Amino acid sequence: MPPIFFVVAFFSALFLTLSPSSLHAQEKGISAARQGELIHLLKQDCGSCHGLTLEGGLGPPLLPAALSGKPPEWLRDVILDGIPGTAMPPWRPILSEDEVTWLVKSMQQGILDEQ
Repeated sequence: MPPIFFVVAFFSALFLTLSPSSLHAQEKGISAARQGELIHLLKQDCGSCHGLTLEGGLGPPLLPAALSGKPPEWLRDVILDGIPGTAMPPWRPILSEDEVTWLVKSMQQGILDEQ
């Protein structure tokens, strides 16, 4: 991956993270507005490698069938810390653990099917 990809992904996610609706999301759970932002992040930023429909691409699929049997804690850690030596970047500087936990649960339950 060219370094510019990571710069664009970082600043796109940073913009979403710093939006006013997300500043207090962790105090009382993930707000509906923040959930929408996280879904957008998943579709656009994660989708750039995992496929816009999350059916796989450079990265593996992120659909419920592909994630079944994978421990949520492991998935959370991969998202937060990335996978060194691969195109999977760490999202810890941008997303909170609570947000990633919500994303993992949503992906495993097929949240995009509801969109």
